Amino acid sequence: MKVSEIAAIVDELVPLRRAQEWDNVGLLVGRGDKAVRRMMLAIDVTAAVVEEAGRNKIDLILSYHPIIWDGLKQVLAAGPTGPVHDLIRADIPVLSIHTAFDVAEGGVNDQLADMLGIVDPRPIGDYVSDSQNRFYKLVTFVPAPNVEDVAQALFEAGAGHIGRYACCSFRTPGEGTFLPLEGARPAIGQAGRLERVDEVRLEAVVPEARTAEVLAALRKAHPYETPAFDVLRHHDLERRWGLGRMGSLARPMPLAEILAAIRKTTGARTAGLVGPQKRTIRTAAVCAGSCGKLLNTVIAAACDLYVTGELKHHMALAAQEAGLTCVCLSHTVSERFALKKLAARLKRRLKDVTITHSRTDADPFVWKPI
Repeated sequence: MKVSEIAAIVDELVPLRRAQEWDNVGLLVGRGDKAVRRMMLAIDVTAAVVEEAGRNKIDLILSYHPIIWDGLKQVLAAGPTGPVHDLIRADIPVLSIHTAFDVAEGGVNDQLADMLGIVDPRPIGDYVSDSQNRFYKLVTFVPAPNVEDVAQALFEAGAGHIGRYACCSFRTPGEGTFLPLEGARPAIGQAGRLERVDEVRLEAVVPEARTAEVLAALRKAHPYETPAFDVLRHHDLERRWGLGRMGSLARPMPLAEILAAIRKTTGARTAGLVGPQKRTIRTAAVCAGSCGKLLNTVIAAACDLYVTGELKHHMALAAQEAGLTCVCLSHTVSERFALKKLAARLKRRLKDVTITHSRTDADPFVWKPI
């Protein structure tokens, strides 16, 4: 199986188009036509992970965090770009999923929510749109006698589809005005004279992928030399993809019971606690990694508990002052456990590929008493 074929299957399970705009996901190193027999999952692609991959003849690394965050000006064997250099030399591609996995159904935040027993969890914030299902609304103004011809041209180009219905539009009669200037070739009226025309405001939705074709059809079918139109972004408020999850627990639980569930699911042996510890938890929020900027939304929702990877000092103080209990597991501990279920889903789809987990990928922090 080729890297590109595996990438397509990963994209079905974890749609990369839903990653945050600042993120860097997808095939970041290597070639898509390489054959893959052995694949390894890891949170971070460190020098130790690259060495492990080479030693175990791994053909593809699927990483959570991107190995390349920003544009590289040089790739050297020594220093922070060393792993990239070694991957290229060893011909080991890297496919990264990061925040696409955060928002995905069954992704890391869904698994954190399941761990606490949150019922019907909803995203906290940092919403993204799904470009595959992104729509615009086209609004144009057509002389009344020409509206049917223009509408039909738009429909044939791909506009006006809503669910199982085609040729959907809305039309409002009104009056349009224009003054043709010198050099204009007006379809109605003449240069130098203000015209008033009975027009129809014609509206129709347009899939993002068909926008160029629909606008071309509009210009071709519209009788005016320069047709007026607006293209408005459609925001789907019913189906939004975002980071974190929050909601009510299936049953109220003491914090001690929740900590036991966290330890069982994530393997965490230590955690940083903020705020009240002797309380019953009825509402909770979760966000893997570093999601401190979503804290204000959690506080505003009056949640009892926030489980995350890490918080900055001033955010921890804000949570404490608000009476919010926070459990910080450390950044990668809040994420690593979720790779197990992803690996199981991939194994069902990639029958001819051996899938393993990196043994050297680990939390960079070592927590112990001093």
